[in-house]
Amino acid sequence: MKAKTIKGNSTAEIKKAFETALEDGFTPTLAIVFLSITQDRVAICQLLEQKDIAIFGATTAGEFIDGEIGDESVVIMLLDIKKEHFKCVSFETGEEHTQDIAEKIGKTGLDTFKNPAFIIASGGISTDGEMIIRGIEKAVGPEVTIFGGMAGDDFTMTGTYVFSNGKYEITGLVALILDEDKVQLAGLATSGWQPVGTVRTITKSEGNVVYTIDDEPALDVVIKYMGINKNIDEWKEVIVNVGSEFPMQIQREGSEPVIRAPLFANKTDRSLVCAGSVPQGSKIRFSMAPDYNVIEKVIEECESLKENELSNAEALIMFSCKARHLSLGPMVSDEIDSVKNVWGAPMAGFFSYGEMGKATKGKHEFHNNTCSLVVLSEK
Repeated sequence: MKAKTIKGNSTAEIKKAFETALEDGFTPTLAIVFLSITQDRVAICQLLEQKDIAIFGATTAGEFIDGEIGDESVVIMLLDIKKEHFKCVSFETGEEHTQDIAEKIGKTGLDTFKNPAFIIASGGISTDGEMIIRGIEKAVGPEVTIFGGMAGDDFTMTGTYVFSNGKYEITGLVALILDEDKVQLAGLATSGWQPVGTVRTITKSEGNVVYTIDDEPALDVVIKYMGINKNIDEWKEVIVNVGSEFPMQIQREGSEPVIRAPLFANKTDRSLVCAGSVPQGSKIRFSMAPDYNVIEKVIEECESLKENELSNAEALIMFSCKARHLSLGPMVSDEIDSVKNVWGAPMAGFFSYGEMGKATKGKHEFHNNTCSLVVLSEK
């Protein structure tokens, strides 16, 4: 496998960078495309399709190659992986439940490869990411490898999309299915957020919608926790602050807490819509954002991953939560650069609304406020 990354602020810039990447005879078969909703994804996809390149794509809340963070731009990782070692599929949500679609993807993986692994991107502003994990696991089993991220929309909260060949505006799921007997995958999901304050109880919830915490409207609880006027009208600002500075940690026996951050609030019933499921009865604690020490922890975990699982990476893909970007600020570039330098391989990634990956002491699952890295090497 050989990988190259290109970037641009327009279709014309991408076209030029793409042509330059091919000048030495490089013949990519797969493109990982992350771009702003302001970009012309149809034109960019058609440019790639002219060279018979399979596409796995998502809109973003910021995109990067290595530590170079773009704003309303396009980044592409081009891979010359053997066509028989991967398959791209896409499913629109329609009337189907997210878990049912994910189960279809899992079954497609099993029909294609004996040992499939999945990299997933999800479109749709209120998708429950936990259902993606459950659906694939239902089809393939609990030990399945799953990485990925929820698409973004430059933090406008107007609509997120994923896309593939000939399908450029999907509010369902796209999947890059890999033959894990031929392509080695390793990765990690890490956050660094520290729990603070008392333990609280989710007293009413349904899926990824939280209605009450300790029998109080969920929005009122988080506004009170932040010390903001209860009658504030800047709802988006409230949710941005909660998601980036005070996400909820669901406490779990025998495993690490999992973080859930609200995406937006309902002014009518004062509920919170999160990117993943928050079961009724869950015990939660709010969190405080990490400092620079968390970057050191990420690098230590990456070095351990390199030493113990995959020493020679050929490509790196990162899904980093937008709330993490807001919280860490300029330090997030240091994190991206440092991770890339562990392996020295090409990297592409984007700031997402939820992440899928494997925690150090856990299985592959859905996260918020997390940096999820997947490392690839063709055998």
